[in-house]
Amino acid sequence: MMVGIKRARGFLLSASFLLVVLLLCSLAASVVVAEQPRPNIILLLTDDQRWDALGAAGNQTIQTPHLDALAQQGVRFTNCFCTTSICCTSRATILSGQYARRHKIWGFRTRFSDEAFAETFPVQVRKAGYQTAFVGKWGVGGRVPADQYDFWAGFSGQGRYYENDDPKNDEHLTRKITRQTLEFLDQRAADKPFCLQVSYKAPHCQDGHDPQFPYDTLLENLYADDHITPPATATPEHFARLPAFLQNSEARRRWGSRFDGDENFQQSVKAYYRLISGIDVSVGKIVQELRDKGLDKNTIIIFTSDNGYYLGDHGLAGKWFMHEPSIRLPLIVYDPRLPNSRRGTTSDEMVLTVDLAPTILAAAEVEIPAVMQGRDMLPLVRGEANLEWRSEFLYEHLFKHASIAQTEGVRTQRWKYTRYSSVEPVYEELFDLETDPQEEANLATVAAHQEKLLELRAAWQRLVKENQ
Repeated sequence: MMVGIKRARGFLLSASFLLVVLLLCSLAASVVVAEQPRPNIILLLTDDQRWDALGAAGNQTIQTPHLDALAQQGVRFTNCFCTTSICCTSRATILSGQYARRHKIWGFRTRFSDEAFAETFPVQVRKAGYQTAFVGKWGVGGRVPADQYDFWAGFSGQGRYYENDDPKNDEHLTRKITRQTLEFLDQRAADKPFCLQVSYKAPHCQDGHDPQFPYDTLLENLYADDHITPPATATPEHFARLPAFLQNSEARRRWGSRFDGDENFQQSVKAYYRLISGIDVSVGKIVQELRDKGLDKNTIIIFTSDNGYYLGDHGLAGKWFMHEPSIRLPLIVYDPRLPNSRRGTTSDEMVLTVDLAPTILAAAEVEIPAVMQGRDMLPLVRGEANLEWRSEFLYEHLFKHASIAQTEGVRTQRWKYTRYSSVEPVYEELFDLETDPQEEANLATVAAHQEKLLELRAAWQRLVKENQ
């Protein structure tokens, strides 16, 4: 009898001990969760910044020390691209995680439907408990969605760098955006994670204004003694190789007022660089504010642009077409939770503007809507091994303009296929980027490359169907 009682007591003691262990494990797990709240997320978006207009990307002239420091503490992507190189469409892609063929915002007056906007990343993270904020250039048509954010300091249209064109008395727009961003960080709800979009106008030109790139006068002396080397393709010979419809395009017309002649070129590019350096100053102030408020250890910062920009490359200005200066972007992802081994690294994988929304949702631990077509980039940021990633992407630019040809194509890791679909007959280009990174020799009519041309034309047809 006593043996049975002892066994029963032993069983009860063991069971009690097991229960205590389980409770302690559960408590420890809850403590871990409490110590690792969902991160704050900041998306810093510039306008018309090409991938190489950044010190960290190897540019020896431009001064971007704060962005370079962000790259040194994060991961810089060397092959980031927009899927459509025009502000309104690209920003819609960034918000929705969709190709333009799906979100259908091709023009500056087209807005998201209520149903479509409900599936964008800012609405999704807000539903999941994030406080959301938008500061700067909205860039998509229709009524601005101020009521869809907890904090709104955005503006519609292009905006102006100096509201009254008075640099002596007006606040420069980049400084204003910075001030409003700091206001949000000061006013935010302390009991919620936040998702903040800071959307600069810079370095976009001020269309129809002289000068075309009105920078902050505090940066007047920056680059004054520098001589900017023009792009290798900014020559009459390279321009002469373009088809007639590109020679007579809007991109050539704008080249005349910005880059025609060395004095004009130097003046424009230095002003463009000053606008980017102004953004760098802004980023430095935002990062310092995060540190001062103790937010830097749990805030992910993503820095990129909506599209690239010709600085006289191929004798052109603006963007729109499929050359590398027009479609290739800077991208830095800073995640304070990364191990030291990942800090200051680069990734050569092909990432796209369509990937930004799903990446932000993944970082916020929010389910990615099935309508989104991009991919979460965080596994690339973490450096996960044996990760299958894309080796090609669809480019599409179907904006209707009398002197901007509609453009589609496919870029792979080595090849680029471009078709100008609104000209008669359709004009095709084929470039081998491995041997011809400046896109100087069109191989589309070369007999030895017809098989590659047919292969990429078929890839274009397939990708169009896949990304409807």
